[in-house]
Amino acid sequence: MKESEERQDLLPGWSALVVMLTIFAALSVITLMTLLHGGDDHIDPEAHGRVAYGPADFPEIDFEMQLQPHVEEAAGEREAGTFTVPPPPFSDDFIFPCSECHADLETDTERRELEAFHEDIVLNHGPEERWCLDCHNTDDRDNLRLVSGELVGFDESYKLCGQCHGTIFRDWRAGIHGRRRGYWDGAKEYLLCAHCHDPHAPKYKPIAPLPPPVRPQFLAQAADPESEHAEAEEGHEP
Repeated sequence: MKESEERQDLLPGWSALVVMLTIFAALSVITLMTLLHGGDDHIDPEAHGRVAYGPADFPEIDFEMQLQPHVEEAAGEREAGTFTVPPPPFSDDFIFPCSECHADLETDTERRELEAFHEDIVLNHGPEERWCLDCHNTDDRDNLRLVSGELVGFDESYKLCGQCHGTIFRDWRAGIHGRRRGYWDGAKEYLLCAHCHDPHAPKYKPIAPLPPPVRPQFLAQAADPESEHAEAEEGHEP
């Protein structure tokens, strides 16, 4: 008799556990179905856009820029760690090598506003005491000069920038600042700092913000006039 009473006392507890497990399973199924469907039923049909932004909306960016042949060749061999840069941005403007003009000119070391040549250059980079010859080499204008006195080519100008902008250089080298092309585990090509920043006035001008990307399912709905959301929008039109 006592054993029977103990069993009856346990039954309510087991029943509660079964009910809780059933509720938990039902909630899990509902949550899973919501995730699989992207939660479309919980979004206002007027909240989505009609067009996604693409390369045509950013004409200033060359999305078709190809890797240089020697980088592609190295990438085909999957040589991890290959690190190259394209020519400096002024290479095709007939101003390099600089020595073609400067070799016959006496260097004027006085800090001044440029008037005769390079008058379009206005220094707005760091302290007011900053001057051309802090970076350009006096005796060899085809190379830049580091603080240590070491000369580097314009294709290694990132070493010059990295002297002051150490954390940015670290991020650039890791691929999280600036732009690079190639393979994440093989050969790659980095754009130089000067491809994006004017070295004499590197601060960016303000850029107008754009709307966030359009979710793919909304694009499909906009393209299909028979969709439920499209019909709902027609019902909202005045």
